[in-house]
Amino acid sequence: MVPAADNQTRSENETKWQLGMLLSRPFFSIGRAVIRWINILGAATVFLFLALVKVFRSKQLSKIVQQLYYIGARSTTIIMLVSVFTGMVLGLQSYHALVKFGAQGAVGTLVALSLIRELGPVLTAIMITARAGSAITAEIGIQRISEQIDALHTMRIDPLRHIISPRVTAAIISFPILTTVFDLIGMIGGYISGVMLLGLNSGVYFHSIQANVEMKDISDGLIKAIVFAVIVATVCCYQGYFAHMRRDSHGAQAVGLATTSAVVISCVLILVSDYVVTSLLI
Repeated sequence: MVPAADNQTRSENETKWQLGMLLSRPFFSIGRAVIRWINILGAATVFLFLALVKVFRSKQLSKIVQQLYYIGARSTTIIMLVSVFTGMVLGLQSYHALVKFGAQGAVGTLVALSLIRELGPVLTAIMITARAGSAITAEIGIQRISEQIDALHTMRIDPLRHIISPRVTAAIISFPILTTVFDLIGMIGGYISGVMLLGLNSGVYFHSIQANVEMKDISDGLIKAIVFAVIVATVCCYQGYFAHMRRDSHGAQAVGLATTSAVVISCVLILVSDYVVTSLLI
């Protein structure tokens, strides 16, 4: 016969154990989420490394040129449109802010540095993600669920070399070029609003840009563009390549969710990495 004291002690221990499990349950969920994201980050890093290594295989140039046209050339129009209005807004806002201090001559410097160091790389990356990144994820995802990638395996064609490597390489080449286009057109937009519409002296505008923009500012902006290119290409290709492994959906729905995830994750990582890279470059 079990004494009453032992039953009471066992009941108290069970109560404490249940209370401890209840209190620690949120930490279990957080831990599982962190481990899952670390696994994905590791898998994406290996995915990127293999794609970059296989760039140097034969017969890659034509595929890279094709992707350069798709990612780079076809994004030029939207990049120019966004950049000219971004520059015009910057010129307008800068003029009305600086004229209060009698420093309207610094409008060109403010517009140029804002574009070159910050807005150019970030907005270019976001616009390319919206236009080309989403299409890349959807295209690769459709190839996956329609078993075209499995067919490449059957024919002993490496899907990473055939599908992923040209896109990653084209993104790394295209992002800095389009960022430079964004910066130049944005400065022209600042000229339109600051000089042509508000009456600022054109010589003062261009002289302030020439005198205050240094090579380090340009190189920092291009470094950001390359970092964003690696992030966007990796996320978009990875989400499309493994669209069939989503636990919450399958088929066409999986492709749609993978595309949405690719755009959202890319934009968030662009902003996060922008802060990290800026803090390292300053």
